[in-house]
Amino acid sequence: MAKKRFGHIDGVSVGQEFESRAALAAAGVHPPTMPGIHGTKKDGADSIVVSGGYVDDVDLGDVIIYTGAGGNDSNTGRQVADQSLEHPNNAGLVTSQLAGLPVRVSRGRHRGSAHAPAAGYRYEGLFAVVDHWVDVGRDGYKIVRFRLEKLSDGAPAEGPDPHSDTPAYATTTVTRRIRDSAAARWVKEAHGHACQICGVVIPVDGGRNYAEGAHIRPLGVPHDGPDDTGNLLCLCPNHHAQFDHGGLAITPDFDVVERGSGRSIGRLRTVPRHRIGVEHFEYRLAHMHGRTVQESAPGVSASAAR
Repeated sequence: MAKKRFGHIDGVSVGQEFESRAALAAAGVHPPTMPGIHGTKKDGADSIVVSGGYVDDVDLGDVIIYTGAGGNDSNTGRQVADQSLEHPNNAGLVTSQLAGLPVRVSRGRHRGSAHAPAAGYRYEGLFAVVDHWVDVGRDGYKIVRFRLEKLSDGAPAEGPDPHSDTPAYATTTVTRRIRDSAAARWVKEAHGHACQICGVVIPVDGGRNYAEGAHIRPLGVPHDGPDDTGNLLCLCPNHHAQFDHGGLAITPDFDVVERGSGRSIGRLRTVPRHRIGVEHFEYRLAHMHGRTVQESAPGVSASAAR
């Protein structure tokens, strides 16, 4: 596999068109001529192509809900098997999300998108991978889905060689967005800024405490979760990151489970005035993990999985 080059490619402008995948590869925009994702778990993914090859793709222009690699019949575009987060290309996009690495996006001609070029391929610029989850697709198989959001066209060209012996300043990376709405502030106050998983309160300057409001069902397409107190938790940064990135699951009866080991690590801390919508936990288990708690965490009791 070709070496990863994150960011814009020198000499290639946003909106530039290419007649074929071979031309995209020759320009260094998207090196492979067949796979739609160029990436590995170790290095991350530096580029993707959106060309209508998967029926579950949703192209909204500046927001793309992108289907991962694997289990697809290239002749029909339909899923014929489950996808996995362990697939190297899918793992690469997850690494790019966690490390804040920008992803080059190119669109190919296809009738399913109003944003696709009339012919050939077009370089669309840099996008950030802001979320990923496992869902059940239209064909009934598990698919890995990624939400990508367009970055400013003024983002810098590719960064320094990560293997170089010469230190250099890296390009700006994408950070996890912490939304602090009025509902989130209310939830944090209701819990005294104590994490609902570990109970830790983080003191900061000026006699204040720090916590983060974590949405159970994410906002925006395709989840469309509400920004209200019933869809929010008060979490410390560590447990917020674990919850967002699938390391922890919370059952509808508030059991907190490590998804990798299946081990219950305790109960979600609650206060009477904060009424949490259990339907948001049910949605997350069904549509973001693509499986029941029993499947993802075999050590959990049936009562915890109901």
